[in-house]
Amino acid sequence: MTYRLKKLYKVIAVLGVLIASPSSAHATVNIFACTPEWAALAEDIGGAHVKVKAATTAQQDVHHIRAKPSLLAAMRQADLVFCTGASLEIGWLPILVKKAGGPNVQPETEGWLMAADYVEKIGMMEHADRSMGHVHPEGNPHIHLNPHNILTIAEVLSTRLALIDPDHRADYQANFARFSDAWDKNIVTWQKQGAMLNGQKFVVYHNAWAYLLQWLNMDAAASLEPKPGIPPSAAHLEKLLTTLKGQNVRAIIVTPYENRKAAEWLSTRLNIPILDLPFTVGGNTEATNLTRLFDVTLGTLTAQKVHKNE
Repeated sequence: MTYRLKKLYKVIAVLGVLIASPSSAHATVNIFACTPEWAALAEDIGGAHVKVKAATTAQQDVHHIRAKPSLLAAMRQADLVFCTGASLEIGWLPILVKKAGGPNVQPETEGWLMAADYVEKIGMMEHADRSMGHVHPEGNPHIHLNPHNILTIAEVLSTRLALIDPDHRADYQANFARFSDAWDKNIVTWQKQGAMLNGQKFVVYHNAWAYLLQWLNMDAAASLEPKPGIPPSAAHLEKLLTTLKGQNVRAIIVTPYENRKAAEWLSTRLNIPILDLPFTVGGNTEATNLTRLFDVTLGTLTAQKVHKNE
C-alpha cells in the first residue's frame, strides 16, 4: 500500500469517527460571570457542561474593576457573558466585550445575559446627574440579595444555556428543577427566620443592601455615605450621630470591601455592633455557595440584640 493511500485511509477513518460521534456546538460552555453570585448560580444550573470564570471576588467593589489582561483572555473564550447589568459593570465590561468579545456575546445576542433585566428593580430614575453621586438610573443593581430574584434568574439562565447548548437541554432543565425545589424550601426557612427583623433599623454604608432590606421589611435608618459612592465626611458622621441617638438601631452593616473606619467611629459612639455580612459568595469562609450566603446572612442578622442608642 502506498504512503498516499495509507494517508487517505487514515483521513477517512478520522472522518468516520467524527461522523459517528454525537456532535455538539459546545462540548463545554465557557461562562464569563462578572460577580461571584452569578458564577455560583452558573455552576449550579450548568453543572458538568459549563466552565465558569468569575471576573471579581467578594473582596472587590464591582463598580471599580480594571479591564486587565486575564479578563480579556477569559472574555475571548466566552460563550456566555453573565453579569448584573443596570450599569453596575459600566466602567469595565464594555471595554472587555469590545476588545475581546466574540460576535455571539455582544449585547442583544443569546450569549449576553444581564440578570437585572429580568427582575423588578428598586430606585429607577428618569433623570440623574453627577451631583447625585454614583446613582444608577436603570435602578439599584444589587439585586441578588432577594432570593426570589435568584430563582427568577436561575430559570432564565437554564433557558439561555439550552439555547446555546441544545444537546444538553434536558440536563439544564433538570438542574434548574432540583435547584428550584431546594431554593423554594430555603426561602420559606429564611423568611421565618427573618420575621424578627421586620421593622428593625439598620445603618448601611452603601445602598447595596436595598433588596435584602425590602425583602425582610427592614428599615435603612441611615447611610454612612452622604451620597452613593461618596466617602463619609466628618460633618456627615456628626450629623448621623445626632440623628440616630435615641433610636433603636440594631446594627451597622458593612461588606467585605468597604472601609470600616466610619462604621467603627459611629459604632463606638452609638454603642451598636458592626455586622460584617458576606454580601456575596466568598464574602467570608462560611459563605461558600448561594445557600450558605443566605444562611450566614440571616444567622448573623438575627443573632444581634436590639440596642437603645442614648
